[in-house]
Amino acid sequence: MKQISLRLSISLGLAVPILVASSLPLCAQSETPWFSSSADMVNQNLVQPESSAYLAGGSLYQKAGAAPAASGPPKPLSRIALGVGFSPLGIGFQAATNINSHFNVRGTGNFLNYTRNNIQTEGFDVTAKLNLASAGASVDFYPFHAGFRLSPGILFYNQNKVDAVFLAAAGTSFTLNNHTYYSAAGSNGVKGNGSFGLGNGSQAFTMTTGWGNVIPASGRHISFPFEVGVAFTKDPTVALNLSGFVCDAQGKNCVNVATDATAQADLAAQVKKYQSDFNQLKTYPIVSFGVAYNFRIR
Repeated sequence: MKQISLRLSISLGLAVPILVASSLPLCAQSETPWFSSSADMVNQNLVQPESSAYLAGGSLYQKAGAAPAASGPPKPLSRIALGVGFSPLGIGFQAATNINSHFNVRGTGNFLNYTRNNIQTEGFDVTAKLNLASAGASVDFYPFHAGFRLSPGILFYNQNKVDAVFLAAAGTSFTLNNHTYYSAAGSNGVKGNGSFGLGNGSQAFTMTTGWGNVIPASGRHISFPFEVGVAFTKDPTVALNLSGFVCDAQGKNCVNVATDATAQADLAAQVKKYQSDFNQLKTYPIVSFGVAYNFRIR
């Protein structure tokens, strides 16, 4: 009996440390006490790892409350871009919205007023006032989804023109159609009004290309668009009317420039020359650069 009791004591003495040692890794997984009840032990075994997502059955499952994955391209008509820039049409403003990853629609408006004095031409002292005002619309096509684009459009409002006042000081000379005239003395000196219109105010087809999407697929808010192209306007209009008296070199034999047949013929020929020079602008250049900001509206 003493031998049996001794053997049981030894066996129990070895078993208890082994059981304790085997339970230590489970306890080390948590900084909290082991468990106070069987219910606590069950709850400890059901806790999932702290991560935003986990793999199950070969698929990625999102943890409840985690941020959703990044969305695809923005929905049609969901973003608006507003921009400002500068071009030969003046200071420009634009607004655009997205149709899909290949197309935007864009509206533009331009204006500029500028006056220049003491311009000397053909013996006249000219004061010119530049008045630019236009509005248009275009479709921006991005064949590669971003970057390079083609933009056909229309300039439906066109009031781009120059108004000028001509003055030939008393006793000075000026030329019309390469013929020299002398302005009469005093208040009878020659003066006149001229105008130049870009396409006579008519609508014009535009075609531009450029780089930069004002509504980037990346979701950036700021962009720096650039474009170059032309507006296909009608022939520019040129008009010049003169009044006053012209004389010979000695200031005699004066005639009314508005009614003298020779002076009027030379004036018409001079206007025709101006018209020929300005006809090159029937393909009016457009080179625009600026900055735009876009935001979501729905």
